[in-house]
Amino acid sequence: MESKVDATQALEIIKPLADGIDPLTGEELASDCLYQNPQVVRALFAAVAALEKERARIRKRGVLPARAGQPWNPQGDAELTAEFDSSKSLREMSFAHQRTAGSIQSRLVKLGKSESRDDLK
Repeated sequence: MESKVDATQALEIIKPLADGIDPLTGEELASDCLYQNPQVVRALFAAVAALEKERARIRKRGVLPARAGQPWNPQGDAELTAEFDSSKSLREMSFAHQRTAGSIQSRLVKLGKSESRDDLK
C-alpha cells in the first residue's frame, strides 16, 4: 500500500537535502554525493520553494470563505444583483455568498452594477 506524503512532510525531507544534510540522520552529506551536485541542489531549492508556496496556499485557504475562487453561476449573479438592488451591505453579500469582499466588488462591476470596485467600499 502506498503512503501519501503531504507538503509539510515533503519539506521535512527535501529542505535538509537542499542544505546538504541527510534528513534521516542529520549528518552532513559527502561532497561526492548526488545531492551535492549543483544542478540537483538548485532543483531541490526550487522544490522547497514550490512546496512552501503550496503550504502557504493551503493555510490561506483555511481562512478564506468556502466559495472563494469558485466560478459564479447565473443563479448567484441574480441573487447578488437582487441583494445589491435592495441595498445590502458588502459584508452581508460576502457572508451570504461565502466569498471575499473583493470578489463581490469585482462581480458587481462585471454585472454592470458599479463602474469600479472603489465605488463599493
